[in-house]
Amino acid sequence: MPSTVTLPTSLSLDAIETTRERIRGIAVRTPLITVEGLALKLETLQPIGSFKIRGAAAALASGTWRSAYTASAGNMAQGVAWVARVQGIPATAIVPESAPVAKTSAVERLGGTVIKVSPERWWQVFEERSYPGLDGRFVHPFADVDVMTGNATIALEILEDMPDVDTVLVPFGGGGLACGIALGLRAAGSSARVLACEVETAAPFAASLRDDRASRVDRRPSFVDGIGGQAMLEEMWPLAKTVLAGTVVNTVADIATALRWLVERAHVVAEGAGAASVAAARSAKRGERVVCVISGGNIDLPKLATILNGGIPS
Repeated sequence: MPSTVTLPTSLSLDAIETTRERIRGIAVRTPLITVEGLALKLETLQPIGSFKIRGAAAALASGTWRSAYTASAGNMAQGVAWVARVQGIPATAIVPESAPVAKTSAVERLGGTVIKVSPERWWQVFEERSYPGLDGRFVHPFADVDVMTGNATIALEILEDMPDVDTVLVPFGGGGLACGIALGLRAAGSSARVLACEVETAAPFAASLRDDRASRVDRRPSFVDGIGGQAMLEEMWPLAKTVLAGTVVNTVADIATALRWLVERAHVVAEGAGAASVAAARSAKRGERVVCVISGGNIDLPKLATILNGGIPS
């Protein structure tokens, strides 16, 4: 049965600052650079190539654990494996059968165990927060207060580099990154809005806003694997609709174009999810000070080559 978890709609600045200190030395302070007038927050430069290390470190720093596990398309799996290795405990990742090889191989290089399951069984782990035979700290990749507090540290860094930011564009998978950043901005007293960035092949937040309830969608696989879940998780819906200003749904083609721009003009390698914020930047109002969060850079090289050659990977 799905678990019932109530997530807070606010975080204290003290809690975020405390988490920032706890994860220092594992997660790094990433730069905010400007390319052709567009500000890019480069979470691609984290040790695992993704922002997920912040949440993983925050979750596993919240207690003393004998083991850890997560359900992930690949980036949180890497984050948990990285932090677990630092702490000297075993880590396991339940991943969908379609998870990119670049991500699952990285988990195994870090000493983690990978369990591949169907997309339906994978989503069930999100809902139930458990998996037979595994114990220890289950690190939910998005619907977890510690994880979102770790993500909120990104907001503090953005404000230090651009105090007058108007809008932050954030890739939206389960909502933990977008909501965490929104909570961090609020805690620091910023009025900046946060817009979710989704992909047309699966945009559960857009569907939920339309239906005014946590909704499921028919998901179509694409190279944009880090976002595009099959549903808005029930416990995330009240939080997301409260702290996010809306969503921008991008086409797969627009995300491929944004990814190409990042490589060619910004010299940044991003995965599909990471490029979604750049694809969404076209919707920003003229004169706004906008930050695009480039959430991750873990993409299979053959897919990257196809995109750089003007194609769209299947």
